Amino acid sequence: MKLIPIYWWNKEVHNFRVSQDKFSKQPWANGVILLLCVVVAMLLANLPFTKDIYHAVLETDLSIHIKSPAGADGASRIDWVFPRGMTVEKFINDILMVIFFFNVGLEIKREVICGELSSPKKAVMPVIAAFGGVVVPALIFTIVNRGTLSASGWGIPTATDIAFAVGILSILGDRVPVSLKVFLTALAIADDLIAILVVALFYGGKINLLLLGIAAVVVAFVFILNRLGEKRTEYYIFPLIIIWFLFYYSGIHATMSGVVMALLVPLQPRYNKAKFHRRSRILLDGLARSEADAPDEPFPNGPERYYLRRLSGLSKRSIGPAYRLEHLLSPWVNFFIMPVFALANAGVEITDLSYFNVFHYEAGVGAAGMGIFLGLLLGKPIGITLASWLAIKFKVGEMPSGGTWAMLFAVACLGGIGFTMSIFVDTLSFGGPDVPAELTARLRDAGKIAVLMGSICAGVLGSILINIVHKIQQK
Repeated sequence: MKLIPIYWWNKEVHNFRVSQDKFSKQPWANGVILLLCVVVAMLLANLPFTKDIYHAVLETDLSIHIKSPAGADGASRIDWVFPRGMTVEKFINDILMVIFFFNVGLEIKREVICGELSSPKKAVMPVIAAFGGVVVPALIFTIVNRGTLSASGWGIPTATDIAFAVGILSILGDRVPVSLKVFLTALAIADDLIAILVVALFYGGKINLLLLGIAAVVVAFVFILNRLGEKRTEYYIFPLIIIWFLFYYSGIHATMSGVVMALLVPLQPRYNKAKFHRRSRILLDGLARSEADAPDEPFPNGPERYYLRRLSGLSKRSIGPAYRLEHLLSPWVNFFIMPVFALANAGVEITDLSYFNVFHYEAGVGAAGMGIFLGLLLGKPIGITLASWLAIKFKVGEMPSGGTWAMLFAVACLGGIGFTMSIFVDTLSFGGPDVPAELTARLRDAGKIAVLMGSICAGVLGSILINIVHKIQQK
């Protein structure tokens, strides 16, 4: 009798795990979890009984403090703090996000070498469109905030969040031609690369050339290893840690170390196809002999375990390190790092309803919210469409098969979903030695609200326009 409930419990657990696996493989799953984390973060930051705890957790010091022995007066002093100023929030933004950028770098490298950006014909149209989708929002923001304390936030509305954009496209199904789905995906990848360059060039701190030079030497060493054919993963992971430390203290944002190292990890496997087939035949023959020599022993016996381990190692070494790392990291990035980032950065304390007035302009301070909102909602689709038109006009690109200008503009509206990268750039923007800390915090909070509102409006507008264009084209 006791076996029946145990059986049903196991069945329920199995069904739950299968459902969980199916959910995680849906292209919209990451977007749903991110959206939930945004809602949770906003609640935690604004509910009276959670907001103090929320901010206290984010401000918790994680630095290692080493103190000297107490002197004659009984007092001691801190001799060494490492990493200096490392709070929970900085740990998420400066360490966990390194893994996110490392994964993004691996994806970009794969797409450039053997994916949607692997040939000039494939790459030129989405890359040109991505540049348009960066330049026009930046111009709109600059026009709105020129000469004010908000002017440095021009990079915030330039990014496209691939998770949300692709998730909405998957929900819309066959209303969008496959070629335009590929176009938007490739555009978002190119957009990520441009956003990474923007962060590296314009949102770092004061540069320490000595540390940057040492980092360059380490990168050069890893590059030489790559050219010599080294395919073992550990030879690339350990230098990444060293480069992170050097970038962290050199003034270049630490997350850029992830991108740099990702571009150096080889895609090519240690064993090619011929070597894999030759070695696998030898190991399979050995496995068959082991089974024949001991037919009554349970599988796998000692010799069989040996051959199975060798086959596992052979399979692993027949997949490039970059592919293996991307496959390993993607679930962690999509379902842990990005949600944690959203929880830590989307929690804006709303002290009054004026936070939602993205069109508020303050003399000398500007209107960061307006520039971000208009940049995402209008600048992105206008820039993407205009750049695409110029590419086709000058015959350096061609319209994706089955696409029309109306549908391309509708899809381009989804490019205005900024979220992850936009919020990340917002955390680096504004401020300065002459700007009060309270004003910097207020501008960043206003920027986050504008990113959320602009992204939601862009997603809704794009979805509505895609449905309208699809219905018109069906008639």
